[in-house]
Amino acid sequence: MKSGAWANIPSKSNRNNPICFSPYLYRNRNGVERFFNRIKQCRRVAMRYDKLAANYLAFVQLASIRLGLRANESTS
Repeated sequence: MKSGAWANIPSKSNRNNPICFSPYLYRNRNGVERFFNRIKQCRRVAMRYDKLAANYLAFVQLASIRLGLRANESTS
């Protein structure tokens, strides 16, 4: 790929020559996907009401801060 990224998906057990798979990267990938699913609970982020990219990015940052504060609040 041009960006230097590759798929990190576990291959099936009956595959003749298994592809490279890293459980560490897979764990991180799961965390990133869960983050984006949670951030899209905010309707404004999911629908992208903001026309300017800077405004959209600012609201994504606010939503991620809110998620972080909620996570710290529940662990205390």
